[in-house]
Amino acid sequence: MKIEKSKIWATRVVVSGLLVLAVGAAFAEEPKVPNAARSVHLGFPAPDATVFYNEVTVEESVPGSYFMVCGFKHGYLGIQELSGPEDKVVLFSIWDPGDQNDPNSVPADRRVEVLHNDKDVRVGRFGNEGTGAQSFYKLKWQIGQTYRFCVKATIEKSKTSFAAYLWLEESKEWKHLATFRTQTGGEPLRGLYSFLEDFRRDGRSAKQTRRATFGNGWVQTTNGDWVSLTKARFTGDGTPLDNIDAGVKDRRFWLVTGGDAKNHVPLKSMLSWVPVDLPSNP
Repeated sequence: MKIEKSKIWATRVVVSGLLVLAVGAAFAEEPKVPNAARSVHLGFPAPDATVFYNEVTVEESVPGSYFMVCGFKHGYLGIQELSGPEDKVVLFSIWDPGDQNDPNSVPADRRVEVLHNDKDVRVGRFGNEGTGAQSFYKLKWQIGQTYRFCVKATIEKSKTSFAAYLWLEESKEWKHLATFRTQTGGEPLRGLYSFLEDFRRDGRSAKQTRRATFGNGWVQTTNGDWVSLTKARFTGDGTPLDNIDAGVKDRRFWLVTGGDAKNHVPLKSMLSWVPVDLPSNP
């Protein structure tokens, strides 16, 4: 049987086109590999408060890590490893009102006010995740050492000032890092949480482990009572990775993300520990 060359050529074109479409579809269906480790959080059920105290002990860290200790509706306070073990800071940030991301777009009368900053603390503006004021204090924090933080809120009509403190173990004193004031509608501290975050996001960082323990958390309520934070809800962002976990050990909460972490506790689980009862009076 004689077959014309033109028909053979046409058949090859059709087959080749089908192969291209098939290969293209296969690549299109491949899931995108996340650039960052999944962010994981502890949400603390708590009454409205004027003081939020919490501690952190970092157990594993890599460059581009944020161990956020005292988070709340209007800001957060914690420690970061930036480019390496010698480049570490305490970060305290408060948001402007509104959903904008350009810090220059916020009118002066709606920007966070800087009421205080320690001479060793650098203060500036930030954007691209909301806008607001932030402060940095260089601190060469160490793996395995516990650090203590506190945020105090003072309501001033439609605004609230938030003061950040770090306990200095060497001198046995609280260092007042900064006080920022923002428009809150007169809200106290609420929506309390802690988290681990990978902000390097270069692909390799998703395969590296970050681990920390948070604990001995307390709030002073707007009524003046002190309440221990014995419960925390475990949550994560939308990054499609399951190398995350959380738990309770020695009345403290721990979080891990990235690397060879294995998940045992489902997201949205409520973690808790039972307070030690004080002995009754004789």
